[in-house]
Order: sequence, then structure tokens, then C-alpha cells
Amino acid sequence: MQFKRRLQKKTDYAQRLALLKSGKPRLVVRRSGNSFHLQIVELHPKGDKTVAEIASNALKKYGWKGHCGNTSAAYLSGLLIGKDAKKKGIDEVVPDLGMQMSIRGSSLFACLVGAKDAGLKINIGKDAVPRQERIEGRHVAEYAEMMQSKDAKKYSVHFSQYLKRGLEPEKLPEHFNEVKKKITGDMREKILQEA
Repeated sequence: MQFKRRLQKKTDYAQRLALLKSGKPRLVVRRSGNSFHLQIVELHPKGDKTVAEIASNALKKYGWKGHCGNTSAAYLSGLLIGKDAKKKGIDEVVPDLGMQMSIRGSSLFACLVGAKDAGLKINIGKDAVPRQERIEGRHVAEYAEMMQSKDAKKYSVHFSQYLKRGLEPEKLPEHFNEVKKKITGDMREKILQEA
């Protein structure tokens, strides 16, 4: 019965045991098509306990107008959960990507980089981390510029959700940095209040 989750590709028990043996809280990262869901989970005798949790759609309260399932949103979500974890006295975590395919430079690793930038100690291989340009969404901006110059109609259809939310996709890197400043500014303000 316990291996049912393994057959359903939900749990890798060998990986889970290795993570639990570390004795550190796990930063659980899961991705759906349109969002990321991050949790900090601690092991307790009666079972796992979630101590912090965030979904990427929480970025909207910081003014995020981009897609909640892209690399930029992944990084910002990691920044948010890292901020929350630090507030709760958690300083170090181990990454738990589950059975998702973890490709070098993927958005899953962008979540981890965001958490690390928030001040959490987390072991991530340098080769796994997406380039800063990708985290900021420069690839989206460049593609949008190219598409707009070649086919304005296709551009307006392809980026309709961005445009509907009031964001020109070629300005995504600037927008990313604005939202990042709001999150990190909020972090600094809370740190000063607690001091």
C-alpha cells in the first residue's frame, strides 16, 4: 500500500528518506502549468508539519502582472517563502523537488535561488541555477520585441494576458525588478521593526 504513491509517481521514498535524514526542514517546490506552490516542511513524530507556504499567485499583492508560472515568478515566489521562513526562525533548508524532472537552469531552481537570496542557507549547484537574464525575463522581452516587429497581430494574441493585465511583455525585466524591490523593501522594513 505504501508504494502506491511511488507507482503514481508522487513519492520517491529513497529520496525522501535521504532528505529526512538531514534533519533540516525541506523546501518543497511543486509546479503546475500556471503556478508554483512552495512549502517549508518539518518532520515531526506524528508526521510532516508545514511551517510556511506560498503560491505564486500571492505575488499579485506586490503588483505582479506577469505570468505566475514563469521563471521570474518562480524566483519571486522563492524570495517570498524565504522571507516568511526567516521570520519564523528558519535559517537552513534542503531542497525537495520531488519526482519532477529537474533540468539544469529550470524554473524549479529559480525558486531555490529566490529563497537563498532571501537569506536561507540552501545547497544549490552553480550549474543548476538559471542565468540572471532568464530570471529577470529578458528572454520573454526579447521574444516579444521580435514578434511585435514581425507580426503585431500574433504578438497581441500571444501576449494577450500580459497586455490585459497592463504589462507590455518587452518591459518584463523592469517590472520584475520593481516587484523584487517591493518584496525586499518589505523584508528590510520588517527586519528594522524587529530590531
